[in-house]
Amino acid sequence: MPREFLYLAVVFAVAIIGFMIVKRPLYECMLAAFIVLVTVTGTWANIGGYIWDALKEPTMYIIFVFIISAHLLAKTTVIDDCIAIILSIFGRLRGGAGFVSIIGSTYMGSLSGSGPGNVATTGVFTIPAMIKSGYPPHLAANVEAHASTMGNMIPPAGMIGIAFAALDTLYPNTYTMAQYWILLWGIALWFVFQRIITLYFMCRYYKVEPMKKEDIPSLRKSLKYGWKAVFLPIIVFLPFLLTSVFEGFFAARLGAGLSSFNNSIILFIPSLIVICGILLSGKETIKKMTPTVCFEGIEKGMSKVVPTSALVLFAYFVSNVFEDLKVEVAIGEFIQSFNMPYFVLCLIIPLFMAILGMLLPGSTQVKIFGGIIISILAGAGGNPMLVAAMLPCICGAMHGVTPPYCACVYTGMGIAQSELKPTLKNCMIWVVIHYILSVVVLLGWIPLIGLIK
Repeated sequence: MPREFLYLAVVFAVAIIGFMIVKRPLYECMLAAFIVLVTVTGTWANIGGYIWDALKEPTMYIIFVFIISAHLLAKTTVIDDCIAIILSIFGRLRGGAGFVSIIGSTYMGSLSGSGPGNVATTGVFTIPAMIKSGYPPHLAANVEAHASTMGNMIPPAGMIGIAFAALDTLYPNTYTMAQYWILLWGIALWFVFQRIITLYFMCRYYKVEPMKKEDIPSLRKSLKYGWKAVFLPIIVFLPFLLTSVFEGFFAARLGAGLSSFNNSIILFIPSLIVICGILLSGKETIKKMTPTVCFEGIEKGMSKVVPTSALVLFAYFVSNVFEDLKVEVAIGEFIQSFNMPYFVLCLIIPLFMAILGMLLPGSTQVKIFGGIIISILAGAGGNPMLVAAMLPCICGAMHGVTPPYCACVYTGMGIAQSELKPTLKNCMIWVVIHYILSVVVLLGWIPLIGLIK
């Protein structure tokens, strides 16, 4: 067995002992795991690089600014107006606001390509709406988090391009990007359906009932007094739509800087949301939102955002050590050496990637591990195109929701203000169901649009 398994075991042991036995916060446990890891691997000389590379990751800053913006928006009336409109349309359905979250976040995710950013942009509307319509806060956080991970699975997410590059390297001039995208949409339809069905049963388990008729806002009144609020989701949506539609235009002019441009767009959105939210709320809110009030909102948000951001940052410290040591490559070669049948590999590889996703970013997994996964499963009789199309699902989507990293879930928690333990317990149910469907898709047990034999 390669020593890289020992490195993984060390990190998990420190995190579990620190969190469950010593009862320390997860971000402290992750920092301790990083310190122990560099000690065990003898990589102290590289520690500055690990920290610097982590500080350049946009995810931490995306989470930070969006949670802060959510607290500022809570002081305006625009979110309440949006919630009233959502509830006036869907309040008569059991768990109606949750289904809005799944559909809306899936669509927004297809434009943003960022799981945590997606939770934040749509979650500021959908999570309060779910809680007001009877959802427990931890369920509302998970519905939004797991809906938002679809952003990593639907074109044009950046991770999808990395996965196709691995496929094209192994099978040059065999598959086109258009064919690949159609298959990705075919797979995504099943996962959207899975989330809708899961939510249906969750609503019954948690006894989320349709709102009482007298509690449902009148659509006419909601639109009469809050019609301006409709423009806020459009304002959020428009930059993503424009960058998606004119991607070729920006790519031709920015080249390698396109990724940084897209991240800048996501970081720019929170300020735009807050400014527009204040302006759309009317004169009274504009007068009320003095610098003092704004600073109070930021101060209140800090207590939620700092632990989450610290956890994400320290998780990137750990993932940078693993990437430097080529842990994924060594483990992939070890699995390949067993020559296991395709059925067994379909059970093992998604599970193992889910475990790696607890610590390693999905894009890192796909970039370093993608070619090996395609080779292993295709060599055992799998369809290479299908395997490549599933990489964003078993790496990117799982990475955003598997503890202790689970940036999507922590972003949702920050907005819902839910407790850690019930949120993570509910999260694991969604993760298991996602894993089962991943195995079913890889095994070819369900029809898929666009699959080329």
